[in-house]
This record gives sequence, C-alpha cells and structure tokens, in this order.
Amino acid sequence: MSEPQPNQTVDGSKHEALPENVVFHVHDVTKIYQMGEVQVKALRGIDLDLYRGELTVLLGASGSGKSTLLNILGGLDTPTDGHVIYADHDLTRASENDLTDYRRYHVGFVFQFYNLIPSLTARENVAAVTEIAKSPMTPEEALKLVGLGERLDHFPAQLSGGEQQRVAIARAIAKNPDVLLCDEPTGALDSKTGIMVLEVLQRVNQELGTSTVIITHNAGIAQMANRVIHLADGRITHIEVNENRLSPHELSW
Repeated sequence: MSEPQPNQTVDGSKHEALPENVVFHVHDVTKIYQMGEVQVKALRGIDLDLYRGELTVLLGASGSGKSTLLNILGGLDTPTDGHVIYADHDLTRASENDLTDYRRYHVGFVFQFYNLIPSLTARENVAAVTEIAKSPMTPEEALKLVGLGERLDHFPAQLSGGEQQRVAIARAIAKNPDVLLCDEPTGALDSKTGIMVLEVLQRVNQELGTSTVIITHNAGIAQMANRVIHLADGRITHIEVNENRLSPHELSW
C-alpha cells in the first residue's frame, strides 16, 4: 500500500464521509477483556463525536474506561463491538498494516511516562520520529515550540521531569499529526511542572490546530478544555461544555 501523507485518510475500509468538523465518530463501542473465566467490560456502548481543533478532556476515576477508549481512538486496541470512524474510514475494519500507517502518520501519543531513549539527546529523540514521517517539522522547530530550543543537545538525565515530558510532546507533534492523544500527561509531575506541560499542550492545540484529547482523573485540568467527557464504569455519564475556559496557570488541584 502507498504511504499516506499527513492529513490524508488512512487506507482502511471506506465509510460515508464524516461532517467536515468531525475527526472521530464513535458508535456503540464496547470492549470486553477475558480475564481467565471472568469477563471485564471496560466500555459499554460508547457514542461520541470528537471535533477538529478541539481540546477535549476525558475525565474519570481509575477503571472508568478512559484509557481503553483512548487506545481504541489511537489504533492501539480494537473494540469488541461497534465502530470508530476516522475521517471517512472505519478503523475497526482496518488491517494491521493500515492501523500501523494510521498511527505513524496521523496520531501523536503522549504518555504519563516519557519513554525517551537515554542515550540520545533531546534533538535525537525527536529525530527518531521525524526520520520516518513524510512532512515533519525539524526537531529544532518542535523543541522550540515546547520551549526547549536551548536544550537540544541535552540527554534525558540532564533534564527535569517536566522538560523530559516536553521532549516527549515535541516528539509526538514533530510529525505534524492530525490528532494528539495524551494519557495522564501530568500524572508523574508536581502541579507547578504539570501546569507548564499543560501550557505546551494548549499552545500546540491553538497554534497548530491539532485535535487534542487529554485523559485524566484530575478534575482541575478539565477546566481548560472545550469539552469534558465524563466516564464511569465504561459509560459516558455526561458531557460538559466549558463556556469560560481557564488557562493552565489559572488551574488548581
């Protein structure tokens, strides 16, 4: 299969095109894990649209299903039932090769733990991604965007936890993804450092227009989002629209 360019659709199973402003359409998604003789229902009939350029927070306690939903959106996992439509393609019917291309060209991931390569500098850690992308930023551009333009040649051990997380964000955005998926990106950080990381995610969302999803159990973070999707026991309990969003430095938790 030919490699798609950024901002093109993944070469999966065709589906009716979504409205222009919708990046994901999730319909009746269920996820069941078989743990020995016990079935664990992680998601129970999720229906959700996510919009282009939106900053969305998935909020819920541990075990609510938010990480499972994020992994399905990112093509890291597949639902037991239901459909996830990205652009005009059904990710739930895509092949493994299609999903690999989807993750490579369309999605950036940021996790709680930074997963940097210790023997590589900040610049080299970002370059590891840009070398396989089609229309990437330079590592220098990406690191400057996250406020680390002066730390290009520092190794992870020479950087603070917050700086390492910002390198991880630079690595995720350097390939110019359509979507940035963040799994507890401030979970390993103190509140002051976490706010700095959230400011970077907000800047990426606003300046690049990257659709951004942040999952957290921290209700304070939700106030910076366009919308907050509340999950409990594998279901969406309600969706909240923030008419008056707070900037990260106004948050408290």
